[in-house]
Amino acid sequence: MKIVINKDHGGFGLSDKAFERYLTENGTTFRKVPNHYGFYFYTEEYDSLGDKAEMLWDMDITRNDPVLVRIVEEMGEDAFGRYAQLKVIEIPENVDWEIGEYDGMEWVAEKHRRWS
Repeated sequence: MKIVINKDHGGFGLSDKAFERYLTENGTTFRKVPNHYGFYFYTEEYDSLGDKAEMLWDMDITRNDPVLVRIVEEMGEDAFGRYAQLKVIEIPENVDWEIGEYDGMEWVAEKHRRWS
């Protein structure tokens, strides 16, 4: 199984170009709103009161999503968000995994039981 992680301090994130490509390839209807660093991405739907649409976040993407993995592999550094250095790693299919992180730098670990 392939998983995308961030290998630098700062945290996971996609470039605007990569996130737009991800949304498009998944058939998500969205609109872009410029900000100081690039764009915010919103759903096209408005609620019954006409309130602002819901914001879309790259951090909500499941890290083993095949579309995400393919985009990061194909785009390389062009897929990296502002503070990210993305890497695709591969683990065995039968592993129950989770992403750990320290100061934005991530790793994949096998899940274990915990009590407190």
